[in-house]
Amino acid sequence: MKGQKRIGILTAGGDSPGLNAAIRAVGKAAVGEYGWEMIGFRDGFLGLAQNRFVRLNKTDLAGILTVGGTILGTSRDKPHRMMIDGQERDMTGAIVANYKKNKLDALVCIGGGGTHKNALRLVEKGLNILSIPKTIDNDVVLTDATIGFDTALGIATEAIDRLHSTAHSHHRIVIAEIMGHAAGWLTLGAGIAGGADVILLPEIPYDVEKIAAAIRRRSQLGTNFSIVAVAEGAKSQEDSALFAEADKRKKNAKTQAEKDYARLRLAELENKHEGNTLRLAKHLEELTRLEARVTILGYVQRGGTPSYNDRLLATRLGTACADLIAQGAADVMVAARGDGVKPVPIKDVAGLLKLVPPGHSWITSARRVGTCLGD
Repeated sequence: MKGQKRIGILTAGGDSPGLNAAIRAVGKAAVGEYGWEMIGFRDGFLGLAQNRFVRLNKTDLAGILTVGGTILGTSRDKPHRMMIDGQERDMTGAIVANYKKNKLDALVCIGGGGTHKNALRLVEKGLNILSIPKTIDNDVVLTDATIGFDTALGIATEAIDRLHSTAHSHHRIVIAEIMGHAAGWLTLGAGIAGGADVILLPEIPYDVEKIAAAIRRRSQLGTNFSIVAVAEGAKSQEDSALFAEADKRKKNAKTQAEKDYARLRLAELENKHEGNTLRLAKHLEELTRLEARVTILGYVQRGGTPSYNDRLLATRLGTACADLIAQGAADVMVAARGDGVKPVPIKDVAGLLKLVPPGHSWITSARRVGTCLGD
């Protein structure tokens, strides 16, 4: 089904390996296969609100398959809460106007959890939106995988591999902090693949005494070093209870004063949680009498050339997205399912997180090889 269409595309949220591969896939299918025109908006929803865009042709899309980052730029700006000239403004109306001004038949949004919530707001305003899931956290629901996860998994695993030699040489506890605020897929996968002795996830509150006991057992058996892979969002059982109480208070708040107090309490807890990995290291030193060192991988996990798996995934999802537009589909996320793809309603994705379930096969495998999960 061919016929002239004009589609827009943007990348929003944090950068992720494979974004350019996805832009290329959508564009090559749209321009080359279907003969459409495609424009790319700069810096996510902010560029859409300000109508800053570039026309994307075959030349623009050439040579970007292996390039990290995104040629369009990205931002975390939300349509309904944007800082414009120093003031927070609702730019949803401007976005709708620019969509219509550019005579778009569809807008493709490539992003993670926040992007899908913002995309849903535009769906509710009557715009034809399709989304492609990307995030190194792999926490988007209803899709088997997200663009960027495989690359980040390889980077984090290689980092743990390298830390083994220094931990062994100096008889230390070496703690690697890995990205993952609410979901532990990246830490769990890298921890298993890298042979970490302890893996700490946001989904499983930990008891530091049990971690220390596991490390001491290793020392008693003659192994005087340990590797700990910890997600940035991992919490102790005590801290997890405090967060759960504050979150419950926020959900049950009836007055504005109660809501404000609950938000303030959650913000206080989040601020207190910063630096948690360093405090954990100090605590383990006290309990085990072994030196502990911390390596925070940070943004290095999001950079560089995408893996071949992420290039394949981005190409599959991007070309399928163009096909769905040709078929008249709208308001769907292009989800990876096995070797194929499946369109799922954006409303079924927005606001939800894919967390590691307690009975997941990765959890079972980790326990069976003797990995301590802190519980």
